[in-house]
This record gives sequence, structure tokens and C-alpha cells, in this order.
Amino acid sequence: MVRGKTQMKRIEDTASRQVTFSKRRNGLMKKAFELSVLCDAEVALVVFSARGKLYEFSSSSINNTLDRYQMRVKDAGHLTTKAFEEDMEHEKDDAQTLAKKIECIEASKRKLLGNDLESCSMEELHRIENQLERSLTKIRAKRSQLLTEQIDKLKEEEKKLLQQNTRLWEMCSMQPLRASRTSKHGDDHGVFLPQTPNMDVETDLFIGPPKRRRSGQNP
Repeated sequence: MVRGKTQMKRIEDTASRQVTFSKRRNGLMKKAFELSVLCDAEVALVVFSARGKLYEFSSSSINNTLDRYQMRVKDAGHLTTKAFEEDMEHEKDDAQTLAKKIECIEASKRKLLGNDLESCSMEELHRIENQLERSLTKIRAKRSQLLTEQIDKLKEEEKKLLQQNTRLWEMCSMQPLRASRTSKHGDDHGVFLPQTPNMDVETDLFIGPPKRRRSGQNP
């Protein structure tokens, strides 16, 4: 039969709980013994039952092992406290260094703005002047770059507007020609009108019978 997985919760039945405690305690003792023999380790095991009965195992002396454990815990706590104090000292030093850097930056900023120059020496004033000149050079170069980019952009827009204007002029110049062709050959719907020759029409008004034409005269 396949052994099922034991559910990790308190066994309610008293007899079953006692049997399980005895089996697992003996197995734990056996594993502790094997660990001490196979690995040459100092092992101490202390178990209290539900009724308060003590079961223990030690590869040498349980008291010596417990004293060694307490000493190690104490040393570890001391080392932890010491490491914490050292970290605090480092953090404090870093904070002081950072505060000094911020103070120096603020002082330099005030001097660049023309304030607190009374305590400056000639060398320091010359250094500030050179720094300002370098800053002005960079600012002017950046301004020239931006102006050049704006001019190139405006030229591109001007080129597009000229091309658009040229197309509009071409469209306007073609419209009268189309209109003249339409008036001569037909309307806008493709219907061509016939051309009539010029005829001289007599418009003189007279009263009386029509004149008879003599034979041999052309009409």
C-alpha cells in the first residue's frame, strides 16, 4: 500500500498522539546520533513531552554543549551590536561629508551670483571670472545652435510655401484657357456647339412695293 502524506496538524486522539511521539522521538534521537558519528559534529538534543518529561541526547556533554551555545549567542549578539555601531559611525561620517559638500556648493553659487565676494582673494576672483566666461561661451554656443535650427526650420517652411504658391499660380493660369476652349467648342458638359458663318444682314427700312429684279441680275 502507498503511504499517504501526513497532514501537519495536532493529532486529536491521545493514544495515536502518544504513539506518534514515541516513534518520531526515537527517529530523531537516531538521526542525531548518526550525525554526530558520521560528521564528527557536536550534537545536543533536548525534547520535552506534552506531560513535561525530559528526553535528551548529547554526543559529549549536554551541559558543555549548552554553555558553548550560550557563549556563541552572546558573542554573536556582541558582534551584531558592534557592527551596528560601526555602521552608524560610517553613516554619520557620510552625512557630515555630504553636509560639507552642500555648504561648499552653496558658497560657490553665491559667489557666482556676485555675493559674498569680500573674503575672496585675487586668485579666487580670477578663477570665478574664468568659470563665468566658460559658462557664457557654452550659453552663447547653445543659443547660436538654437537660432540656426530655427532659421533652417523657417527656410524649410518658406520653401514649402513657395512651392504651394507656384502650384496655385499654375492652377489660376490654366482656368482662363479652359474657359476659352469651352466657349469655342462647347459647354462644360461636353456638348459641342456648331459654328455659324458670318452673314451680312440688310437692316435698311423702306416703305413701298419690292423692287423687281431685272433678268440677268444676280439675286
